Amino acid sequence: MTAHERDWDAFVTLSPEGEAHMDLAVEGITCAACMVEIERGLAAQPGIRKARLNLTSHRLAVDWTPGESTPDHVVETLSRLGYRAHPFDPAQMRERADSAGRELLRCLAVAGFAAMNIMLLSVSVWSGNATGIETETRDFFHWLSALIALPAAVYAGRPFLRSAFAAIWARRLNMDVPIVIGVTLALFLSVTQTIQSAHHAYFESAVMLLFFLLIGRYLDHTMRRRTRAFAENIAALKAETAVTIQPDGRLREVPLSKVAPGEHILVRAGERVSLDGTVVSGRSDIDQSLVTGETALASVGVGDPVYAGTMNASANLTVAVTTASGATLLDEVTRLLEAAAQAKSKYVQLADRAAALYSPLVHLAAALTFLGWWLSGAGWQPSLVVAISVLIITCPCALGLAIPAVQVVTSGLMFRAGVLLHSGDAVERLAEVDTIVFDKTGTLTLAVPEVVETAALNDTARAVAGRLALSSRHPLAAALARATGAEVPLPDAREMPGEGVCATVEGRELRLGSATFCGLPEEAAQAALAARPGASLLVFRDGEGTPVPLLVEQRLREDAAETAAALRQAGYRLAILSGDREAPVAAVARQLGIEDWQAELRPADKIARLEQRAASGARVLMVGDGLNDAPALAAAHVSMSPVTAVHVAQAAADAVFLGDRLAPVSDAMRLSRRARAAMSQNLWFSTLYNVVAVPFAVAGFVTPLIAALAMSGSSVVVTLNALRLRLTAGSSSERV
Repeated sequence: MTAHERDWDAFVTLSPEGEAHMDLAVEGITCAACMVEIERGLAAQPGIRKARLNLTSHRLAVDWTPGESTPDHVVETLSRLGYRAHPFDPAQMRERADSAGRELLRCLAVAGFAAMNIMLLSVSVWSGNATGIETETRDFFHWLSALIALPAAVYAGRPFLRSAFAAIWARRLNMDVPIVIGVTLALFLSVTQTIQSAHHAYFESAVMLLFFLLIGRYLDHTMRRRTRAFAENIAALKAETAVTIQPDGRLREVPLSKVAPGEHILVRAGERVSLDGTVVSGRSDIDQSLVTGETALASVGVGDPVYAGTMNASANLTVAVTTASGATLLDEVTRLLEAAAQAKSKYVQLADRAAALYSPLVHLAAALTFLGWWLSGAGWQPSLVVAISVLIITCPCALGLAIPAVQVVTSGLMFRAGVLLHSGDAVERLAEVDTIVFDKTGTLTLAVPEVVETAALNDTARAVAGRLALSSRHPLAAALARATGAEVPLPDAREMPGEGVCATVEGRELRLGSATFCGLPEEAAQAALAARPGASLLVFRDGEGTPVPLLVEQRLREDAAETAAALRQAGYRLAILSGDREAPVAAVARQLGIEDWQAELRPADKIARLEQRAASGARVLMVGDGLNDAPALAAAHVSMSPVTAVHVAQAAADAVFLGDRLAPVSDAMRLSRRARAAMSQNLWFSTLYNVVAVPFAVAGFVTPLIAALAMSGSSVVVTLNALRLRLTAGSSSERV
């Protein structure tokens, strides 16, 4: 089905205000200039209120006024601009991205294989011209090169050909147009020179150009592929159905869209809450850390609110739905994440900014060179040779490699430092950071809670308490089981929802759970918690013995204080924005010496705080791990998350760091600054190279052969400058 035959009305939604909205996946986007062109082109159309394109996912969100525009008009406008559109579907987008990656890899392999073989033949011709090669042998080598180059160029050049023809059809220019023109003219002239038995042909120049540019294109694609769309990951937290309780008491599983506010739903132990609501029956513990950042399990009973996406830890609950599907807290996080990702995609990379000026200058220089030589009396063929020399010597090979070469080297160095990059431009944005904002739970602290100490228990009690803890699904009990190394649960253990677990051993009743359940006085419980602000209390009692309080908390990463001090010394401003309670956040801030901190923040609050900093000119790195951090991660100038983060947070982040240490954050800052310097050096070299080389080429002092060698040499220089980062990183133990 073609775009014109598709019923686009089926993919349109209407807002409460009456505006029409449609999400599209757009093909043919190669750089930030494409994004600007699409958004401006659509915004200029009557009736279209807003058009936002995500450069990473190629997702286009369009809003318009019904009656003033139509979905068909939106798609036709995109077609006139040279872009194909499809209904946005994350699964289909992944398939298209994987297919495009495989095609780029095949093209790269063909271009590389052809370039190597043609270069062997060319070296033989070059050396033969100096030592007296026979004309027949030289012609044979040239025809053999043509036999390899022509089909290889057609196959390997497909990504550039499609993009260039689409741009020309839409009456615009992009970086692929001079590439296609240069390759086509070089091949045409080479075939002409071969027919005329000339001394030189330029097949290797054309194929090598494609090979180098395909390297950059594939590297960029690989970086983008690593960034998974949050829509695919958030589905793991969002239930598709709910179990409703009918008036006669029967249970019925229905889609979320069929559940109206006021209806009662059943949330079983171990399931995620499907819709926001209020508990009307039952008592349980809710793990809401993914949504609010709260570390301690929330004990909920009749009248308490619960939110979609949170986990019911211990007992069945009956919940009265207060918010329909599409308006839950989880849906709000989704919308915030979308809006933040759209705004973040406005960032224009160094290479894109250089490319915006590059294309018209290259065309103009080559065209004026041809006209100047032709009008001065030179024949069309000598004039074309000089014009091709200009195109080749100004080929965007060095420019195309200036950034990707540094990105590849830096991504390797960051991997060795425990950092995985998700975004191709993350290195540039990391280098611009002046403020680092941390979440607390699972970021400054370790993700898995641990028992602070079990010295109050003797060996026998530790073993029995650990076995009893294995009989519970509660996260605090799981922490005790890990601390004691228990492997076999106690038989016939019984779990009391919202209270704890008990078992009878040799006539004694063992209890593990809340202070009330185990008989620990309130004063003793408060005294135990006062020693560790932010910790959670777990109590064990053996028979009629004295209840033993055990404290469970998420410990700071072992090098958190050292890393925070190093970052402050390097001149970064540090802050903590957390959804957790005030007491544990304040305790962590004191330990790390961070004076700027805020607690109990919702996702929208975190975004507001980041926007305030951005408005004051700050470039913020956000480091977080939870679902409640995902919108803030997407909204920040650049973001990182630990490998233990939820999938949604990892997808929203530009980089992920491995291990239990915080040092990879400081390593990433140090490496990014060096990489940014190398990128700037490469771009300046590429500019200087063109300033020096172009006048010689225009004057006719440079043959296409020399131009090809100069072009290759410039590529080698920027590549070596990128590789220099490995030497400096390997020889220096410097930290930020």
